[in-house]
Amino acid sequence: MWQVLIVEDDAEMRDFFAASIAASSELAVAGSVATLRAAKELLERPGARFDVVLTDLGLPDGSGLDVIRLARCLHPACDVMVISMFGDEDNVVASIEAGALGYIHKDSSPEDIAVSILQMKAGASPISPMIARRVLSHYVRLNEQKTGAQAAGQGRPLPEADSPALTNREQNALELIARGFSYSEIARLEGISVHTVQSHIKNLYRKLSVNSKNEAVYEATRMGLLCR
Repeated sequence: MWQVLIVEDDAEMRDFFAASIAASSELAVAGSVATLRAAKELLERPGARFDVVLTDLGLPDGSGLDVIRLARCLHPACDVMVISMFGDEDNVVASIEAGALGYIHKDSSPEDIAVSILQMKAGASPISPMIARRVLSHYVRLNEQKTGAQAAGQGRPLPEADSPALTNREQNALELIARGFSYSEIARLEGISVHTVQSHIKNLYRKLSVNSKNEAVYEATRMGLLCR
């Protein structure tokens, strides 16, 4: 069973997450705390095992970003998902750069958080559509700034990067993950199995030479495979 640590200062929300996790036969609550200090104590405990950390960013004694960094440092195989009211670009990007694989805004949090956790452990990166759009806009802007600076320095336009040939299914999957849809949602929308979706995503990652959803969105945008 995947061992899940919950870091959430709102008691009602914490209990809600714990109940969803406990109801899953594949997940177990390994800890449920309300502060950064308590999370650190559990993460640093000798022999502790955590496969998933579910954390808020706004904790009473610090930032959930420290939880993400510590979890990734002490438990390299651990996947981190953020569930927060903070949906601004700075917090979203900082969370991803710190090592979070999922980011769900509390206003759009799923009724069954366990499903999102299992999707993440299966290789997906659950991200609310609003959050995905902000991540995409951020990296598009960075790429435009970089391209503009390079072109200005050379005094001529830069050639476009060679774009890999994607199948229609791969292109559709790319556009849907960029919008924040999960594997199961893509399967339902495309009328195919989750296994087939995973196969398309695997081929997509190989063609783009990336290893994550966020890298795929960035590279695809840079290559002109995604519209802004």
